[in-house]
Amino acid sequence: MAMPVVTTQSIIGVDDVAKDELVIYCTESDQLETISNTKAAIKKWLKTVAKPVAIAIEATNIYHQEFADLAYADGCVIYMVGGYELSHYRKGVNVRAKTDALDARLLARYLTNEGDHLRPWTPPSPLYCRLISLFRRRAALVQARVSLKQSWENEPLLKTAFKNQINAMQRLEILLEKTILAQIDEAGLGAQLKRCMKVEGIGTLTGARLLASFQRGDFRNADAFIAFLGLDLRISDSGKKKGRRCLTKRGDSEARRLLHNAAMAASRTSAWKGFYEALRERGLSTTQALVALARKLARVVFALLKNQSEYSPKAV
Repeated sequence: MAMPVVTTQSIIGVDDVAKDELVIYCTESDQLETISNTKAAIKKWLKTVAKPVAIAIEATNIYHQEFADLAYADGCVIYMVGGYELSHYRKGVNVRAKTDALDARLLARYLTNEGDHLRPWTPPSPLYCRLISLFRRRAALVQARVSLKQSWENEPLLKTAFKNQINAMQRLEILLEKTILAQIDEAGLGAQLKRCMKVEGIGTLTGARLLASFQRGDFRNADAFIAFLGLDLRISDSGKKKGRRCLTKRGDSEARRLLHNAAMAASRTSAWKGFYEALRERGLSTTQALVALARKLARVVFALLKNQSEYSPKAV
């Protein structure tokens, strides 16, 4: 049996990471407290924390970021726990209620028991944060534009005004894309992006997103990069029964969407058409074959970025 995480340091769980407040549980003192989610309140609380300390934080949207950054800078070891993991852990240990106080305790319990198998969190680079923020805004804008077009398509009375609105949204999309490319050029990564775009099917946005994802950490190998994107497989076998394989989808959803589009484009090129058709002949559905091709494209891009090599279709 794996031994619990470090016993020489305090363990703290931080839940209800919302805009207004944080609920904190310390295992050493067995006390709960609530503080405001402001820079001043967080700094004041950190001064009272005895080091060394490991903190498990429930990652919620963007409201956990300031706390995590300040605690990391103060020397705390940070572990990010997603809502998905926490929910299943709650069920696994038979906790039948969900409150902020219980979840703060649960986070501390999770870190105590599972910490040896967790990787400490490190802050992303400023470039990664800027690029991901721009990509998120572009994705939200595209979703809003498509939704509006579908709901307003048959409205004749406001046709001209609606067309102007759609054109304005499209101009904003173009501006966001130009800003993304400008950020990459300013960081001196323009050559890296061009290297990615030599792969058939990989366009400007897909290449930029994969390049941004590559900046997030020092990935050991292509499998780690694939898992970060959420393109790794969830296997559910028992005895002689082979369960259904499906994607974990635990990573970057926008990168997966862009890679799926890239796979559709690549499947029509001479370089990847044979690979795609071979998958279909093996009995894979269209979606399954495209996912496999998307994984292959991501692996190729990772190899190019990791090894600083040039793309060669024959080598692939």
